Amino acid sequence: MENIYLDRIAATSLSAEVRAAILPYFTEFYGNPQSRHRFGEIPRKAIAASREKMAQLVGAEPREMVFTASGSEANNLAIRSLVSAYKKRGRHIITTAIEHYSVAHPIKYLEDEGYEVTWLPVDALGRVSPAQVSDAIRDDTILVSILHANNEIGTIQPLEEIGAITLKAGVFFHTDAVASIGIIPFDCNRLNVDLAAFSAQQFYGPKGVGALYIRRGTRLKPLIAGGIQEEGRRAGTENVAGIVGMGAAASETLEHMREEIPRLSTLRDRIIDQLLSRVPLLHLTGDRLNRLPHVASFAVEYVDGEALIKTLEKKGIFAASGSSCSTDALKVSPVLTAIGLPGNIAQGGIVFSLGRETTEAEIETLLSIFPECVETLRLPSPLYKDRIEEIGKELQQ
Repeated sequence: MENIYLDRIAATSLSAEVRAAILPYFTEFYGNPQSRHRFGEIPRKAIAASREKMAQLVGAEPREMVFTASGSEANNLAIRSLVSAYKKRGRHIITTAIEHYSVAHPIKYLEDEGYEVTWLPVDALGRVSPAQVSDAIRDDTILVSILHANNEIGTIQPLEEIGAITLKAGVFFHTDAVASIGIIPFDCNRLNVDLAAFSAQQFYGPKGVGALYIRRGTRLKPLIAGGIQEEGRRAGTENVAGIVGMGAAASETLEHMREEIPRLSTLRDRIIDQLLSRVPLLHLTGDRLNRLPHVASFAVEYVDGEALIKTLEKKGIFAASGSSCSTDALKVSPVLTAIGLPGNIAQGGIVFSLGRETTEAEIETLLSIFPECVETLRLPSPLYKDRIEEIGKELQQ
């Protein structure tokens, strides 16, 4: 049975080129970058080259990029370190109800420490209103943190408009760009962001390495102290192989992005159009037009998302029911409830995320298998049978 992997929002594979770039730094070039002899020189130069490649990908200067161990660490570094460095600027933070846990949890931590937080709602499409951001800014607002795109519903936020507002107000602006980096263009200056978090595993780089863009002139107090690495902004011996892999993936992504966006969008739209026509009581989640090109997400009535994932897996199809960082005990996605779905529908969330290896044939297989998997799970439910009968009577009238 062929495996059809449609969970690339959680992780992507390494290309042959990225693997080849990484391997020498496990074997031949194993020196510590901080060593002031030739065994440290090559790793040190490799890190500098990767910093330049990441900067090119996001429209930044190399010195504005700090490498981390993950996108989650980058988000924590941005939020907690910034407010620590600018305590006298204010104690009010603005964010949204659909942020990733690596943003929501450090902000909740700060809230427990006495910071005031405005949790902005989103509309039924998962979009936050720039006007609401503007209205929420106060004299003591220190930070606005709004994700670029949501990994569960694919909705892209109006960052450029929001960035113009925060720039005018003189408030720091952070975005979690983990779900979007390498998928759609991202330019730190055009979006007017001061801090932006990225993860290599989202764009065919290795796991265990991320990066944080820090606009020149923005001060941070390091989360990890004890070394001079990353210009004193993050201590600890650098993950040279991971950083090299992230740089190689960044360069490769720049080559493929323009051609991949329309291809993935076409495959995504076929999934959306066909499944909505073939499966009753299926709801598209997120903005139909303003969404990531590789994400098709739904909520299925009368089905548990986890049960659907397991049923699809038996057929060789691998998808997700929500964020890969959610806990096993969390049955209903906070993102789906934030866009207004009741719990009995939100528990049926499912996300298909595509990538370079995704083919038209794989999508056709999904389209043929998904409806029967849903029907299999729904059949034992008397509530579903009653609902279908009700719909049938309504159509006859």
